[in-house]
Amino acid sequence: MVTDQQLRRSKAIQQRTGRTFSFATRLLPERVRHPTYVLYAFFRVADEVVDGDDDPSAAEQRERLERLRAEALGRDDTDDPVVAAFSELREEYDIPEREVEVFIDAMAEDVETERYETYDELASYMRGSAAAVGVMMLSVMDAANETTRPPAVALGEAFQLTNFLRDVREDVEDHGRIYLPAATLERHGVTAAQIRRCNPTKGFRAAMAEELRRAERKYREGVAGIEHLPDDCQFAVLYAAVLYAEHHRGIRARDYDVFGSSPEVGALRAAWLWARTRWHWRRSRDPVTVFHRVSAVPDREDGHDAPDPTGGVPHVE
Repeated sequence: MVTDQQLRRSKAIQQRTGRTFSFATRLLPERVRHPTYVLYAFFRVADEVVDGDDDPSAAEQRERLERLRAEALGRDDTDDPVVAAFSELREEYDIPEREVEVFIDAMAEDVETERYETYDELASYMRGSAAAVGVMMLSVMDAANETTRPPAVALGEAFQLTNFLRDVREDVEDHGRIYLPAATLERHGVTAAQIRRCNPTKGFRAAMAEELRRAERKYREGVAGIEHLPDDCQFAVLYAAVLYAEHHRGIRARDYDVFGSSPEVGALRAAWLWARTRWHWRRSRDPVTVFHRVSAVPDREDGHDAPDPTGGVPHVE
């Protein structure tokens, strides 16, 4: 059983490193909220192996990840309270071992892979780094089935793609990685050297716009499956989608130049989005309708939103 100390440490890690996700996590029922803290903390522990402040060799990183894999799957003992809590959680909620395996495999890929030639290659990476996260969340919600899994995978990928688009400069400067598919960049005449110089050329902006539209197709696909989640989880997942997608508004406002500054969603903006989302949720209880009314994702692929008869101004009781 996860102890109070393990839970407090996991919660602190999420609040320190994942502010956007933390806002939405608070809205989950306690039965899901507490294990979500542990899941997120475990993901951060794994991420720190490859992107932490220390500078281990590639061989040391791979060795740490393999040790983490064995500990998370209960094959070896661990003295890390977060990993111990995750291992217990995995058994309690019957999280498939395969999802843990592909997640660790994705972290191992980050050790050496700096570029992805095609979106299919990037999608293969995201199967572990993002889709596995969504599938694990379904287990915690007791909602894992053939109906919920595809949209959960799509929504996990949407969140990941938003992070890639928001953090282009951080990824290339701090980690030497470019997550925008090389095929997309080449189609718009963008070189890796231009990105490493943080040069927001016309072609780069066009490539960003193309990948932003791809991410938004994933949001639409993922949000369409929220109605199949447990009733007490739907609003929190919807709000998380609204929050992550809000970064797209900032990216467009910068005309796709994310080199100068990364778009952020501050506490006041998050509160405003909560009020809007909550108001529309009370009116319709339909995730797709609410997402289209509130989020920064256009209603349709052509970029045109359906008209909002309320003018977007909520009345909060």
